[in-house]
Amino acid sequence: MIKYMKTFGFKVNNDVFEKNSWYFRNALVRANYNNLQNGVHATIKFLEMFFSNLILGTEYELKNRYMHVDYVEDSSQRVNPKVPKSQFDTLECTLEELAVLELIYKNPSIKQKDLVAETGKSLSTVKRIMESLQKKEYIRRVDGKRYGKWEVLI
Repeated sequence: MIKYMKTFGFKVNNDVFEKNSWYFRNALVRANYNNLQNGVHATIKFLEMFFSNLILGTEYELKNRYMHVDYVEDSSQRVNPKVPKSQFDTLECTLEELAVLELIYKNPSIKQKDLVAETGKSLSTVKRIMESLQKKEYIRRVDGKRYGKWEVLI
């Protein structure tokens, strides 16, 4: 999984998997477990929370008890992630675009050559991604091409 995510330019390591290995394993099980007689359906919401923490920096509380089939959520235990103002998880983006968008969000002054170095993609690929993000109106350039910066519009 880490190797796959790195191919899209995400900077990830084993720390999150190591810290939450049991949760990740159980989230994979819940994503595939159905018991229709008892009204239990497979759900990927726990995997989404895990990957949201990993990629987007949210801070969902990853507790195995929340995955129990008979778990009843009570309002005092609601998950309130610390999500950036821009909601990256609701965008229509490829993983490559999401990786570039995250880098721009963190450093609006980033240059395309720096994006090439950060993502490991070619300059032409980075340019294609940037054009796509601008066309989707997720980013725009302000204050000129040479000395300007990127503005995230979402």
